[in-house]
Amino acid sequence: MSSISIVVITLNEEKRIGHLLEDLGKQCHQDFEVILVDSNSDDTTREIASSYEETLPDLTIHKMETRGVSLGRNTGASIAKHNRLLFLDADVRLPPDFLSRTLYQLETKKLEVAGFYMGAKDLPMIYKLGYYSFNFGLFITQFFFPTAVGACLFATKRVHQEIGGFDEQITLCEDCEYVKKASKTWRYRLLPLTFHFDPRRLDQDGAFKTGLTYLKANLRRFFFGEMRNNEMEYKFGHYKESV
Repeated sequence: MSSISIVVITLNEEKRIGHLLEDLGKQCHQDFEVILVDSNSDDTTREIASSYEETLPDLTIHKMETRGVSLGRNTGASIAKHNRLLFLDADVRLPPDFLSRTLYQLETKKLEVAGFYMGAKDLPMIYKLGYYSFNFGLFITQFFFPTAVGACLFATKRVHQEIGGFDEQITLCEDCEYVKKASKTWRYRLLPLTFHFDPRRLDQDGAFKTGLTYLKANLRRFFFGEMRNNEMEYKFGHYKESV
């Protein structure tokens, strides 16, 4: 199976980054490097990540002075050693067989770019309903107007370079724009696998409001094109931590 460069973007993730790095250390498939691109965190994110250098010997921690989701992903991709790229957010959780099952799917289906469904295990029913609706939208749109969740997204360096990476002018739906560009040349599909991540945005903003925001954003994209002028403000790492 292929080697993988895993790009993880962080901003003040000291409470969560350890969980993801532990999950990566337990993967059945271990032929990968981890590139953690930190957006100049104010907390101990980088220090905690450094403590995993023994369990993740091919770990690189890169500090950026300028903050940004797309900038972080593009920076990580530029450092990557391998052709296969996996973009992850710091609050993602992965089962031990995630990488091995994903690589099997990618190689069997001959895909260079692919997304995943969001898992809702152990979440409240209102969140599960929201996730199921969102996943249904991901499934339907993959055939004519591809959308994706950038928190867990596979690509290759060839795809990334030829489409110009993530658009750093876009602050909302940059992941959807990424796969839409890629799908013009390469077949894009959702794989029948799920990942889990912290529902803190739903906790803070509300499940209904969050779902409505993404629905409005993608309808706007469909009819009027990408949003490069902050038409719908979306902040990176704006979460409030509970005491």
